[in-house]
This record gives sequence, structure tokens and C-alpha cells, in this order.
Amino acid sequence: MLQHLIETALRQTMTRLVRPALHPAIPVSVQRTLIRQAYRSSVPPRDSRFQTGTLAGLSVIRSSFGKVTRGAVLYLHGGGYIIGSATTHKGLTGHLAKATGCIVVTPDYRLAPEHPFPAALDDAEAAWRALIDDEGFTPGQIAIAGDSAGGGLAIALAMRLRDSNQPLPASITIFSPWTDLTQKDLYSPECEPVLQAHWTAKAAKLYAARESLSHPLISPVFGNFEGLPPLLIQVGSQEILLNDSERLAKAARAAGVDTQLEVYNGLWHVFQVHSGQLSRATAAIKAAGKHIKTHLED
Repeated sequence: MLQHLIETALRQTMTRLVRPALHPAIPVSVQRTLIRQAYRSSVPPRDSRFQTGTLAGLSVIRSSFGKVTRGAVLYLHGGGYIIGSATTHKGLTGHLAKATGCIVVTPDYRLAPEHPFPAALDDAEAAWRALIDDEGFTPGQIAIAGDSAGGGLAIALAMRLRDSNQPLPASITIFSPWTDLTQKDLYSPECEPVLQAHWTAKAAKLYAARESLSHPLISPVFGNFEGLPPLLIQVGSQEILLNDSERLAKAARAAGVDTQLEVYNGLWHVFQVHSGQLSRATAAIKAAGKHIKTHLED
């Protein structure tokens, strides 16, 4: 009963506060401020530790919980490539650090419209290389994870690494990934508490700039998945990006990728930010942690 009340309250919060902020008529600079405030409701576990620093010239936040017993998670935050930051995602990355025993490294990759494609991808690759070259991790000790746009970016990064014959991460874990910026096959749920299609359409154009929205490193669902590492996809049934996740899973499986798709009925876009409050969000992060730990090298 209590969890039902919490879920209802959180859904109403997303609908009344977050969704209106994600409107194309609102300037991007204002959206960034509003979303920073909204993410304060995402609370990390008690005793989480956060260290601000740099990596490959990028500002990063390193999240940890207790003794770090495993490797690293390179976490790519969401926000339609135009908003969001390492700071907004401290709640989520704190819970992911607790679930994995890893240090979770979240870079502030460059955002559009100031820095369109491929700036975010270049920064993600630079952070990946720095974890290996400067921090001393082996590729098998690093997992890549991300949410929303960061989920699509995680897939694009893995594709770029493969295509340039670089070592691949141990696994990929993505929450509500945005993988088709053409929006030709958006899902239409009865309830969508977070996203507006005209906002995501504008964000897509700002990010792609002069490139085609169907470019496989912009919309990875159109890319080649052969040889990618084990993939876990989590998505809510109450979001317009459900079809992105389902098509992504189908394409990855067809290419022989070890793929798990978990659809959480009645939940919304990146509901994992409510881990520690909503029991199903906490369970989802634990499942993500298990996936990451299973594939990491010791």
C-alpha cells in the first residue's frame, strides 16, 4: 500500500514538474536550471562518496560506496544531449556504485546546441581511453552504462570502439535508451509522465545539427551490433521510448549479442532515479548491478 502511494506521488511529480519543463518553447539554458532542481529529489544512498575531478580534460564525478571491490563503470548521463550533468545524476550513480562495488565515473560531456554531434561521442571515447591509459583499468574491468540519451551514447561508443579495433567494455547497461532520433516509430502509451515528443524532436535536431538523424552513431538502432558485449536494457511501459528499447533488443539479438530486455509495467522514463524510494526502482538497480558484476573481470 505504501509503495503504491509512493509510486503515485512520484508519477504526479514527474507529470506536474518535470514534463512541463521539457517543452521546446523553454530556452535550453532555463531547462538546464529547472532539471537541476528537479533531480534534487533523486537521493543517493547514505554514506555514498562523491569526488569531483577531471578525466581527459573533462569534469567528472566519481561515485563510490564503501570499499571499491570491483572495477569501474563509465556512466553517461541522459538529458536529450542538451541538458543534464554528472551532478544531476548523483542519486542514480550513487545507487549504482552501491549495487556494483565499482567506482562509477560520470563525465560532463559537451552538450548541444553549443556542441553538436560528434562532441558527446568524442568526449565519451576520451573518457574511456583515459580510464585505461591514465587510471590503469583494463577494458575487461570497465562496464559502460547510461540512461536516455546517455544510453544511446553508450551503444554508439561501443560501436565506435569496435569499428576502430579498440578493446570493448565488459558489458553495457542502459536505462530507457534513446536509440532512434528520427522518431518514426515512437510508442504511444496511455500515460507518459516525463517526455514530450516535440521536445525530443527539437533536442534531436539540436544534437544532430547537419548530420542525418538516421546516422548509426546518432540513432544506434540503425547500426551494426555484431561483436558488442553483453547488453542489459531496462525500460518503463509508460514512456514513448519503449519501442526504441524493443527494437534495440531485437536488432542486438539478431546480431548474436547476449541481450536482456526488462520492461517494468506502469513505470516511466528512467524511473531508476527513484532508487531508494521506489522499491521497483531499487530492484532494477540491483538487477543492473548483478549484470555488471557478472561480466567484469577480476
